[in-house]
Amino acid sequence: MTDRLFTETLRAAIGADRLDARLSSEVLFADLGADAVSRLLTFDALDDILATRPLEPPRIRLHRKGAPVPAARYTEPGETSGAARRLLRPDALYRELRDGASLVLDGIDRLHPPIRDAADDLMRLVRERAQVNLYLIWGDSHGFDTHWDDHDTFIVQVQGTKAWQVHGQGSRPYPMKVDADHGHTAPEGTVWEGVLRPGQVLHVPRGWWHTVTGTGDVSMHLTFGFTRATGIDWARSLLDRLHEVEFLRRDLPSTASAEERRAHHSELVRHLVDLAGRHGVDDALAERAARFPRRQSFSLEWAVGDAEPGPGTRAEFVPILTPPLEPEGDQVAITVAGSRYRFPAAAGPVISELARLRSATAAELAEASGTPPETVAAVLRALVRHHLVLLS
Repeated sequence: MTDRLFTETLRAAIGADRLDARLSSEVLFADLGADAVSRLLTFDALDDILATRPLEPPRIRLHRKGAPVPAARYTEPGETSGAARRLLRPDALYRELRDGASLVLDGIDRLHPPIRDAADDLMRLVRERAQVNLYLIWGDSHGFDTHWDDHDTFIVQVQGTKAWQVHGQGSRPYPMKVDADHGHTAPEGTVWEGVLRPGQVLHVPRGWWHTVTGTGDVSMHLTFGFTRATGIDWARSLLDRLHEVEFLRRDLPSTASAEERRAHHSELVRHLVDLAGRHGVDDALAERAARFPRRQSFSLEWAVGDAEPGPGTRAEFVPILTPPLEPEGDQVAITVAGSRYRFPAAAGPVISELARLRSATAAELAEASGTPPETVAAVLRALVRHHLVLLS
């Protein structure tokens, strides 16, 4: 199942300790087998996505030999609900792909449920936001020159084959998208080289240079990308707390003497060091998790109407990361996507079991939590209206 592709299938293939220790710091390779990824994306599903979704550049685009293919070569002007847009021309798209162009589709996890489920599972593994992009090419050409990415990636080969060379970190380790230096260079040599086949997975850390080329065969692969929090993110989290300190809210002594300015600076540093000591990495990560977004998903009939969940009603837990359940007197509270939700204490066991199972019927929740069915139904009605569960 794609909803456990990373936390179960990949973890078992690589080894839990090895995956945790080497994630984001070393190249990792695993062969999960073609069957493990066959549900992620087929050509029939891709054809349907292209036919039914309003896709246009730059979300969908073509590259050839390191350069973008002009959109006018494979799109034409069109209109949707009175708004001008570019429409894909199937015949022109076919021609460009036959001539060696590489198709890129960003955010395919928002378009196709099996990929969405796998992306959600990756987010539970790394506790960071993830996005999945599709890369499709025929022949032995390449879409991009040797390059590095500003995020960690898991490459999942779905169809055909693709040749990879990973060269390692360049002259500036751990580069970032917003960085002072983008002129760093690739290292000599190769740290990993191989041809990926269906079901094989390659993890390339952020900033590691790599070269990717076609093998003469078709290649369809998915890039699961995620950006880890850094020390810079921790420092930014301090900024949100600076307003708490009265001295930091004071004006800078621009007209004072040099000695007074030095004294003011020393006091500023003292307050910053004190604040940094009190607001640790664990605090910053907990705040980051509490703001973690939900998928945009809907359960209109249940959230707006008055239907009563029955024993066979299935509930799917919406939060991607499991929020801590915190007691507050005669209530329990959870924080999801920056909002805090409070429920009667009797809802606690139901929410705990739903967060653990992630998907269960009302009857299963009643049995697992030891809660009367009518209480489970009331809890589910409250949760669905707060976009914390989907019901079906």
